[in-house]
Amino acid sequence: MSKLKVKGSQFMLEGETLQILSGAIHYFRVVPEYWEDRLLKLKACGFNTVETYIPWNLHEPEEGSFCFEGLADVERFIALAGELGLHVIARPSPYICAEWEFGGLPAWLLREPDIQLRCMDECYLRKVDAYYDVLIPKLVPLLSTNGGSVLAVQIENEYGSYGNDKDYLSYIKQGLLERGIDVLLFTSDGPTDQMLQGGTLPDVLATVNFGSRPDEEFAKFREYRPDEPLFCMEYWNGWFDHWLNPHHTRDGEDVARVLDQMLTAGASVNFYMFHGGTNFGFYNGANEQEKYEPTITSYDYDAPLSECGDITEKYLAVREVLRKHGAVLPEDVPEPSRKKSYGTLVMKEAAGLFANLDSLSAAVRRRCPEPMEKLGQNYGFILYRTRISGPRKSQELHLQNVHDRAQVFLEGRCIGTIERWEPKPLIVDIPAEGATLDILVENMGRVNYGPRLKDAKGITEGVRLDNQFQFDWTIYPLPLTDLSALPFTQLASHSRGIENPMFFKGELIVNDIADTFVRLDRWTKGVVWINGFNLGRYWEKGPQKTLYVPGPLLRKGRNEIVILELHGTDNAEIELVDAPDLG
Repeated sequence: MSKLKVKGSQFMLEGETLQILSGAIHYFRVVPEYWEDRLLKLKACGFNTVETYIPWNLHEPEEGSFCFEGLADVERFIALAGELGLHVIARPSPYICAEWEFGGLPAWLLREPDIQLRCMDECYLRKVDAYYDVLIPKLVPLLSTNGGSVLAVQIENEYGSYGNDKDYLSYIKQGLLERGIDVLLFTSDGPTDQMLQGGTLPDVLATVNFGSRPDEEFAKFREYRPDEPLFCMEYWNGWFDHWLNPHHTRDGEDVARVLDQMLTAGASVNFYMFHGGTNFGFYNGANEQEKYEPTITSYDYDAPLSECGDITEKYLAVREVLRKHGAVLPEDVPEPSRKKSYGTLVMKEAAGLFANLDSLSAAVRRRCPEPMEKLGQNYGFILYRTRISGPRKSQELHLQNVHDRAQVFLEGRCIGTIERWEPKPLIVDIPAEGATLDILVENMGRVNYGPRLKDAKGITEGVRLDNQFQFDWTIYPLPLTDLSALPFTQLASHSRGIENPMFFKGELIVNDIADTFVRLDRWTKGVVWINGFNLGRYWEKGPQKTLYVPGPLLRKGRNEIVILELHGTDNAEIELVDAPDLG
C-alpha cells in the first residue's frame, strides 16, 4: 500500500519526504495518440506528477449515457502516466471550471427548471451520485493504495469562489470515501479570507491557487493552516484567451523566478497549465462579469508546452529551476512533433444551411421561442422561424436575453447580427404581405466560473417588435453532431460573395501525415470539421488566426474537410500551414 501522507508541514510517501512537482495536462484537450509524448515531455522537464481535471459533461453527455472512450478514456491516461513513472493528482470535482463548457457540468442539468447547482439541492445531488456511481469505481483501481499512480483526489473545485455550503462539501467528501477513494483528499481555493472560509473543510488538506507573490499568498494561507504543507495547486504561469481580446503571454524568466521562490520555501507546486491543448468541438467555456466573454478554441495558455506540444523558452527556463532544486533530468529535451504545410485547398462543394434544415434537424412548434436545453439540445446552433404580419414601419426588433450571438434574416436576407455582449435592437420594415423572420443563434460556450453558471442557450425570454412579443415559432435544433446527410453539390468556380450560412466541403490528399494548422484568412466566422472530427470555432476578429490539426486526425489518402461559414466568403479557399498564429 502506497499512500501519500501529511506529516507536519511535509508530504511523506513510503517513508520519504516528497515535494510534489506537478504539471496539468487535460487528457480531454489532447488527442490520445499524443498523451505519451506530452507526459514524457512533462517528465523530461523535471516534474514527478501530472494533474488532470475530469469533466462530467464529457463522460455523461446525456443523462444516464456514459462515455469513457477516445478523448474520454481517463483510465488509460492515468494508467499510462503511472507506466511512465509519474504520480497523478485527479480532480473529479464534479465542477471543474477549467475554462471548459459550463465548468464541466453537463448542459442537461439545466432542463430541470428549479435545480440549484453546487449545493445541498436534492435534484442536483441525485445526479452527481448517479455520475459518481459510474466514474469513481473506474478510478479506485488506479489509486496508489491499490498499486496505481493516483496519490490525491480533490473535493469540488475552488468552491470558496462560489459558495459556503459546508454540508455540500462534506457530502462530496463522503461520497468519495464511500465509493472507495482512500488516498489523500484535498480542496483548492484562492488565498483570500472569503475563499478559504467558504471552500475548505477542517479535516481535509487545503491548497491554494495563484500566479505570483508566493510569499504574500502563502502568508494568507498560513493564517488558516499554520502547520500544513504549502501547496500551490494552480500556479497560473500563463493565461487563456477570449475572442475579441489580445492573446496573453507571460515572460518565462518571471515564471521561473516565482517557481524558484516557491520551491525554496519548501512548497509543492502544480503548473496550471503545463500543456494546455485545445478546446475541440463546442467545449470552450466563457466568462461573464461586466459582460459575456467566450473563450477561444486554442487553450495554448502560453504554457511551457505549446498547444501543439512544442517545447518553449518557458519550458527551458522552468527546467533549469527544477534542475537547480535537485530534479534528475535527461540530457536532451524531446523532439517536437513534425509539422507540415499542405498548401492551399479549394473547397469545391457546398450546401446551404437554410436549404437543408430538414437534413440537419427535426423541427418543433412552440408558442414562444425556447432555449436549447428545453428542447433536449446541449451544443451548437438553433434556428427560430416565424411569420410577421405587415405592414410595419421602422420597428425595433428585440431579442430578449439572446445567448449568445444571433444572425437575423428577413425573407432569407441577412439584416444584421445581435450579440449578447452588445444587445442593440435592429430596425425592421415589414411589407404589407408580411415576411418570414429567421433567427440563427450560436451557443458560444456556457459560463464556466462565478455566480452566473446557469447559462441557458438560444433565445431565453422572447422576441419583440417594439413592445409586442411575437408568438408561434418553428424551431430547428442544430447540434451538428452528424453532417453525413448533407447533400453537397458542386460549387461553381464563379461563386463569390455568398452571404448566408453555408457548408463547404473540400478534399485533402495526404501522403505524409504530420501536424498542420488551418488558416482561414478570407473567412468570417464558423466551425471546421476534419474527417468528421469537430476542430472548433474560428472567427476573423481573433485573436486566434489558425486552428490546430493534430496529425492523428489525418489519414493517408483522402481527407474530408467541412466548414460551416456563417457570413460567407469571397474566396472558398483555405491554407494548411506549418506554424500556428494565435495573434
